Amino acid sequence: MTEQTTDAGLTLLGEGLFPWWVLLLWGILAIVLGFMFLSSPGITTELLITFMGAFWLIGGLFSIASLFVDRTNMGWKLFLAVIDIIAGILILTYPLYSTVFILGFFVIFIGFYACFIGGSYLFQAFKTKDWGNGVLGVISLIFGILLLLHPLLTAGMLPFIAGIFCFLGGFSAIISSFMIKKVQVKA
Repeated sequence: MTEQTTDAGLTLLGEGLFPWWVLLLWGILAIVLGFMFLSSPGITTELLITFMGAFWLIGGLFSIASLFVDRTNMGWKLFLAVIDIIAGILILTYPLYSTVFILGFFVIFIGFYACFIGGSYLFQAFKTKDWGNGVLGVISLIFGILLLLHPLLTAGMLPFIAGIFCFLGGFSAIISSFMIKKVQVKA
């Protein structure tokens, strides 16, 4: 049963949704990015945040330009465009400070989210007498509290964690690309 499901999934991927080499290229780029994160985490993170700032700035300008063609939801589009432009300018003007701020904000957001999810699991555990949800709730709460108690330390570790995930994702993508290639060759 599992092999049929796997074959069916690979068959779908092999039927031309995208060529196998796209996934191979994705995997190679992910490994390169992982190596960059692990070898020089500060510069790589600052570079990615700077690209994000440029993306927001250009996206905001294009959003304003699109208002000349499509005026639906004009107020909302204009508001988001202005926010994008301001964020882009701030990031491009102060890339180092922006990197520290964005990583810190990201960690704090995840910390609050983990506490919220942990509380939800605990509530569900007490309501349904399910100890599994209780364990997940306690783990999520502990994780969230640790993130909130040490946000700068955690923010400093994010590039290393991202590098490890890039390596794992890259190797998985490369292996999957060769599996898809086999299916595409058979088809």
